[in-house]
Amino acid sequence: MNHFEIVIIGGGTAGITVAAQLKRKDKNLQIAIIEPSEKHYYQPAWTLVGAGTFDFKDTERDEADYIPHGVEWIKDKATGIDPAKNEVSTESSGPVTYDYLVVAPGLIMAPELLPGLQEAMEKKVVCSNYTDPEHTWEVLKNFKGGNAVFTQPTTPIKCGGAPQKIMYLAEEYFRKSGVRDKTNVVFATPGTVIFGVPDFAKTLNKIIHDRNIIFKPFYAPVRIDAENQIIYFKYAKPGESNCTIIEGNAIGEELSGDTEIKIHFDMLHLAPPQAAPKFIQDSIVSIQEGPGKGWVDVDIHTLQHKRFPNIFSLGDVAHLPTAKTGAAIRKQAPVVVANLLKLIQTHESGKESYSGYSSCPLVTGYGKMVLAEFKYDNVRDSDPLISKFVDTTKEQYSMWLLKKYGLPFMYWNLMLRGKA
Repeated sequence: MNHFEIVIIGGGTAGITVAAQLKRKDKNLQIAIIEPSEKHYYQPAWTLVGAGTFDFKDTERDEADYIPHGVEWIKDKATGIDPAKNEVSTESSGPVTYDYLVVAPGLIMAPELLPGLQEAMEKKVVCSNYTDPEHTWEVLKNFKGGNAVFTQPTTPIKCGGAPQKIMYLAEEYFRKSGVRDKTNVVFATPGTVIFGVPDFAKTLNKIIHDRNIIFKPFYAPVRIDAENQIIYFKYAKPGESNCTIIEGNAIGEELSGDTEIKIHFDMLHLAPPQAAPKFIQDSIVSIQEGPGKGWVDVDIHTLQHKRFPNIFSLGDVAHLPTAKTGAAIRKQAPVVVANLLKLIQTHESGKESYSGYSSCPLVTGYGKMVLAEFKYDNVRDSDPLISKFVDTTKEQYSMWLLKKYGLPFMYWNLMLRGKA
């Protein structure tokens, strides 16, 4: 049986960053990472790939190059967690036992949760930067006009701003390619506002107004008719059982029943529904009932498990009321590392606290970006060094350069090496 002092499930952003920081603090720690993938991807650049301004190959590296020196790589899938035995089961390597566990497998795409989506993804007019950004770019180049619909599911998703980022880029590309005057750009979201933090929402509302983008809040996608290129939405505004559709509206919306709306699309980009991996949902480490069901049950500040003190979790799989982004992980990892080391050294829980910081680099066009930084309760939390020189609530070319060049460099060379 394989036994390690610390076992980390997941070799993505969170798992590698935590492992690298732990080894920098104490090179004698016995650490294993359970991760099946041979490749590691810098997914934040996939928005730019989908808009034809970043090479997909540059988002891919070999996983082996980023496993920290001295960390055992168990190249396998985790299939279960038994906290009573301090044991992780794997697909083919047998059980792996631990003194301390860090749960960071990320989330999974769950297209089956939206009826018709799997079939629709096979159609050339339906695309997703979450699964195949190169296909998104092909769809944009081949688009000739009509309804270009951008939407997202009701489930939690990684990088909640991504569905609108590609929409802004697509709208600008349609102008450059000469089809914008015969195109309706529609952003339909189950959310109530364009963005949850007022300072950034003000800028985005002006952008969608100035660029004649049709914004549809309270629109929750419920199914897709791939054959006829129709997407159905449920109008989800609380307290309202139906909605008013104006006949002859520009995008040809129609009521279907009392609360469903159908829209024909000539192009559809969406974030698929997303979920915690099944072995997490099936494990007692996840929340069993109510809000957050299926996600790992951690204290939102210490990131320590609420019921199993030798377990920590971070990244997309943790139940935290903030955006699931790499920027969030950059702030979560040092908290996990400090509190875990304190627990190992003193057998007492550490007090380092995560504020809920996350960041959404909102690309609003080619060469333009709004850097939205915030913490729990949608409170703005801009880096004082950056905001001293740049108004991050406004579109900035400098922030575009940060997105395209600065952040990828920092990710590969600093964050994954435990240096940032």
